[in-house]
Amino acid sequence: MTRVLLAAALAVAVAVGAWALFLRPSDEGHPIWVGALEDAVKQPDPATAEQRVALASQAGFDTLGITTLWAQGQTQPDPTEVKLLRNVITAAKRHRIRVLVSVFAGRPHFAPTTPAAREQYARYLALLARDLPSVHDFAVWNEPNLNGFWLPQFDVSGKDIATSAYTALLARSYDALKSVSPKILVYGGSLAPRGDDNPDAPRHTQSPTAFIKGMGRAYRASGRTKPIMDILSMHPYLERSALPPTTRHPLGTAIGIADYEKLVDLLGEAFDGTTQPGRKLPIAYTEFGVQTMIPASAQEPYTNLQSPIGRDTVSEQTQAEYYRQALALAACQPTAVGVLFFHLLDEPDLNRWQSGPYYADGRPKSSLEAIRKAAEQARKGKVASCP
Repeated sequence: MTRVLLAAALAVAVAVGAWALFLRPSDEGHPIWVGALEDAVKQPDPATAEQRVALASQAGFDTLGITTLWAQGQTQPDPTEVKLLRNVITAAKRHRIRVLVSVFAGRPHFAPTTPAAREQYARYLALLARDLPSVHDFAVWNEPNLNGFWLPQFDVSGKDIATSAYTALLARSYDALKSVSPKILVYGGSLAPRGDDNPDAPRHTQSPTAFIKGMGRAYRASGRTKPIMDILSMHPYLERSALPPTTRHPLGTAIGIADYEKLVDLLGEAFDGTTQPGRKLPIAYTEFGVQTMIPASAQEPYTNLQSPIGRDTVSEQTQAEYYRQALALAACQPTAVGVLFFHLLDEPDLNRWQSGPYYADGRPKSSLEAIRKAAEQARKGKVASCP
């Protein structure tokens, strides 16, 4: 058993990059991957997919995150969806861009909370991985600590039931994906940065602090002797775009990029002493975004210009500086492995999100060049200094 566990640990170390597991802090940081979570690159026309993936390369990115939806009862990937994914992957190969695929349901009540549903989801993941053999990064679900993606969060007595159900899904998915290829990296969590932890609230959500602790309890209670994830995925959005990534939450349950020590402590509390790495678990920030104001000269492709959400913005220069800070923080964190910005291209509806280095029509923002330079430096591990 010891020899098997050692071999498994070595395989993960090689796949993630040995530096991600064993690096010690330094004054200069370490290399991380940098990219965007962007479904606008999923196009039925390969040429259009190529053009949009090229925008990521021009932004200095070496990674793209894309999502695909699963439905209850589904065990076979839809051929049309697979074609869209393959168009992205083919273009990404030409630009030497890695692809992370996130799989979840379009409705929170579709969360696989029963053994049968978990088996269906895991079979779907395995077949999708076989259909996409060059993809080695898969995220299991999205923000399961929010009622917008996972229900129920609590039972009728107010007890948390989401963490145990999600941990069971993660375990089954880990085994299914590893059966396809031990090179596949399984991303767990994909946690939203905040939550109420209040079963009496109208909206049932859990903080990442409570959710990670719950996952640890569920994992230990399961008696499982194998890991359930290779990388923890976090979405460290701040409360407002105006707040810099250096904002910390030392007294609360929220987690931002600057709360790295708190996050590592939580992982240690949850998993240290088991076969699932805790403090040494690699961390990926797979969604982080800062919205920019849309100048009058660029508003033509946008709608809902008076949206309150669209007014939570900063200047393009501030966006570039905040993205630089976010990358520098991650590159200085010993177990952090990458950052994905949300988005590559703005969403045209100002009720949505305008955080890309490109406007909705693909024109570059004035922040693009500074973001490109910061991305290239972070990918090399070259930051001005580490705190």
